[in-house]
Amino acid sequence: MLASLEIPHQMIDDGVSCAIVVPAAFSARAYNEIQIYDEKNPPVVPIPVKHIEYQDAVPGIVAYGLMVCIIAGMAGYSFFQSNWFIAGRVDGELIRQGEVWRLFTALTLHSGLKHLLSNLVFGVFFGIFAGRLLGSGVAWLAIVLAAASGNGLNTLLLDSAHRSIGASTAVFAALGLGAGYVWFGKLMSQDRWSNRYGPIVGGLALLMYTGTGGENTDIGAHLFGFVAGFVAGLILIRIGTVPKDARSQLIAGAIAFGLIFFSWAIALSV
Repeated sequence: MLASLEIPHQMIDDGVSCAIVVPAAFSARAYNEIQIYDEKNPPVVPIPVKHIEYQDAVPGIVAYGLMVCIIAGMAGYSFFQSNWFIAGRVDGELIRQGEVWRLFTALTLHSGLKHLLSNLVFGVFFGIFAGRLLGSGVAWLAIVLAAASGNGLNTLLLDSAHRSIGASTAVFAALGLGAGYVWFGKLMSQDRWSNRYGPIVGGLALLMYTGTGGENTDIGAHLFGFVAGFVAGLILIRIGTVPKDARSQLIAGAIAFGLIFFSWAIALSV
C-alpha cells in the first residue's frame, strides 16, 4: 500500500518483532494512510464451525412405526365396535365446534396399505434426520405438535366440510423441523449463500417433489405441516440448548405418545 502511494519505507525485522520505518517527512502521511487502510480492511474473522452432536433417532422412528401400524390395524378391524375413521378424521365443521382432538387422531389414520406404507417410508426418513438433531423424544414431540398445528391451520383456511386423514402432515412437519432447526441454528457453513439457504431450498424442493402429487393429496396439509415444523425449529433454537439427556428425551416422548393416546381415548368415547 505504501509503495503504491510512493511513500519511502523499509521493513525491519529483528526476529522478535518487526516495524515499518519511513522518513520523518512522510511519517504523518504514512500513519494516516495505514489507519485508513485498516479501517476499510478489517481482519477476516473466521466463523467458528458448529459441530453437530448427533442423537439416537431409532427409538422415535420405532415408536412412530409401531403406533401408525397398530392404529391402522385397530381401525381396520373396528376395535371397540367403533368407526375409527369417522371418530378420528379431520372434520372442519366438528373441529370448529371444539373437537380439537381430531387434529391429533387424524395423523394416525390411513386410507389403505399404499397410503400407510408411503407415510411410513417418508416418516422414517425425515424422522431420522430430525431425531438425530434433537433426540427422539424432543423431535417427535415437536413433530406431533407441529403436525396438529398444520392440520388446524389447514382446517381454518379451508371450507368447513373439509375432511382428511393421514400422517403426511407429520411427515412434512418433520421435514420442516429439520430444515428450520439447521437454518436458524446456522449449523451449516455461512460463507456462501447457497449453504445459508440450502436447508430451506432443499426442504421446499422435497415438499414440491413428494408432497404435491396424487389425486387425493392434501397439499394444504403438507404445506402447513412443513411451515409449522419450520417454525418449531425456530422456536427450539430461540429457547436455547435442547435437553438431550435420556430422562428429558423419555419425558418428551411420553408426552408425544400421551397426546395421541388421550386424543383417541376422547375420540372413541364421544
